[in-house]
Amino acid sequence: MQQIDRIEDWAGAVDNRAAVPGHAAHFAAWAERAAAFRGAQVPVTRAYGETEREAVDLWLPEGPPHGVMVFFHGGWWMNFSKDTFSHLAAGPLARGWAVAIPGYTLAPAASLTTIMAQALRAVSMVGDAVPDVPLVLAGHSAGGHLAAMCGVAGALDARCQQRLARIVSISGVHDLRPLRGIAINETLGITAEEAHALSPALHRPRPGFDCVAWVGADELPEFRRQNALLAVAWGGYAATRIVEAAGADHFTVLEPLAEPDSELTRLVTPE
Repeated sequence: MQQIDRIEDWAGAVDNRAAVPGHAAHFAAWAERAAAFRGAQVPVTRAYGETEREAVDLWLPEGPPHGVMVFFHGGWWMNFSKDTFSHLAAGPLARGWAVAIPGYTLAPAASLTTIMAQALRAVSMVGDAVPDVPLVLAGHSAGGHLAAMCGVAGALDARCQQRLARIVSISGVHDLRPLRGIAINETLGITAEEAHALSPALHRPRPGFDCVAWVGADELPEFRRQNALLAVAWGGYAATRIVEAAGADHFTVLEPLAEPDSELTRLVTPE
């Protein structure tokens, strides 16, 4: 009889830094490229709340925008900032889309419930700042979780719901329950109630948009499972697509967003 796979080490199953020994070089490159892009194309920064990290960087194309793409950064909801990922605006911006990259308060200073509420407020503010065009939500890793949660029925305000065209979750975490038993939850503090309420794969999406679940083919099996899980769970209620990008790991999988003609950039800027 064939053995059924079982994860014995959940911490190892989601440890992307251990899986990619050169991860620090990626982090340094992100910061360098982001600073250079911000220097060349200075964003408009708008507050959506009272705390320092409750702000959004917004870039507008030269002409009227074809749409607006909101990108949520990753880092287990406890690392990085919006400033680390500014260069990823380059691809959509070149295709005539406005781009917004929100910040949010990091754990443990904020609970995941608070972070999610901030994400929704950020989207609402962006919707007001760039009105009357399609809205696409995207995010990487923890940011993929935030983007996906925005698609759960009743999450977004009515105006943004009507404009939501697509969600692209890149290596997203779509079922939080396995995280409660590992060391990072000492920082995140995810409760049993939050693990259910804030797992997008456990809830129905609202109708009217489609969903792309994008992951690197070289990522850890658990991230590939989490990726497929969202598309399968939502498949009865929305058009979904699973993509496993060849040759990409957890830290290279988002880089094509900086390229105007990449498949990923085309997916976040639908025509």
